[in-house]
Amino acid sequence: MSVSKEFDVIVYGATGFTGRLVAEYLSNQYGVDGNVKWAMAGRSEDKLNSVRAEIGAPENTPFVVADANDPASIREMAARTHSVLTTVGPYQLYGSDLVAACVECGTDYVDLCGEPAWMHQMIKEFGEKAKETGARIVFSCGFDSIPFDLGVYFLQNAAKEKFGHTVKHVKGRVRKMKGTFSGGTAASLKATMAAAMQNPEVLEVLKNPFSLTPGFTGAEQPSGAEIVFEDDMQSWVAPFIMAAINTRNIHRSNMLLGHSYGEDFTYDEMMLTGPGEQGQAIAKAVASDKSLASDDAPKPGEGPSKEERETGFYDVLFVGLGDNDERIHVGVTGDKDPGYGSTSKMIAESAICLVKDAVDTPGGIWTPAPAMGQKLIDRLVANAGLTFEVEA
Repeated sequence: MSVSKEFDVIVYGATGFTGRLVAEYLSNQYGVDGNVKWAMAGRSEDKLNSVRAEIGAPENTPFVVADANDPASIREMAARTHSVLTTVGPYQLYGSDLVAACVECGTDYVDLCGEPAWMHQMIKEFGEKAKETGARIVFSCGFDSIPFDLGVYFLQNAAKEKFGHTVKHVKGRVRKMKGTFSGGTAASLKATMAAAMQNPEVLEVLKNPFSLTPGFTGAEQPSGAEIVFEDDMQSWVAPFIMAAINTRNIHRSNMLLGHSYGEDFTYDEMMLTGPGEQGQAIAKAVASDKSLASDDAPKPGEGPSKEERETGFYDVLFVGLGDNDERIHVGVTGDKDPGYGSTSKMIAESAICLVKDAVDTPGGIWTPAPAMGQKLIDRLVANAGLTFEVEA
């Protein structure tokens, strides 16, 4: 970028559970004196120093002290870097001032947001201003929604090669997954539900699959809320909890890509649970699971052990269906557990991709696919343990 700033990426929230995983990844992958100039940011210099030692980062890894309760410190941080990577959520509680500061400073921003009502608000408040200042604001750069958003993008590009055009319907089906959802995801869900209870407008946003595509409402969408047996999959399917955010991001991507998937595009996302009575029983158990919203859900700052992160994985199938029995299958996989190990790598590579690769993307509020597309896919495959493959 033409503007000279002190850092390429500042990791805000580096002393939290996910933030320190991001800092550890950047330290191991890029060092501190290499091509990527990055810094750790948080409320306490002492805690930053402690975390730097814990993760084995070089002693000259820079610190930035910034506090969500001190807007001046947030703006000063945004002014020093090309990109702010934030793991400090729930974003509806702690993110608005940071988005405002990044937009004002023309600074890029990436987060792990799965909060559509807050994203809807940020698009309304800052979408036009971000275009003016050149700030690229990219929400949902973790397990929600990169594997799904980029999975559909990759499938549609493969469909154009195979059929000469994109397909009208895509099914996302989680085939396998081992790992836990993050404490941040649980906290975001609870904050969103609390906001919906207080404000009926929030509830309407949450119910609308096109809540992130202002001015556009497409075709009626599959509900994805019913337990059904799918003959083509030879498996029962159950609702997938991340579908509520992933579907909205995918429809926003389609809009930002000039509706290249079609104005009548439909998408649904569910989890495969297997055939027979056992598959049906698992589907019912998945559908009735409310643990993420319970008091037993993981708390922000908590997370799985290193062994649990290392042995986690996910495998998602995307099925594209077009006219005249056209059908295409794409698989997306990730190593490490989705909510922490893989997410920390995905958001780190997203921040770097914006600064180093996607330099021609103009200012605005984006989703990962239209902002970075194949450039991000290439980075994730090369560095972050993801695969994207056409299977049939």
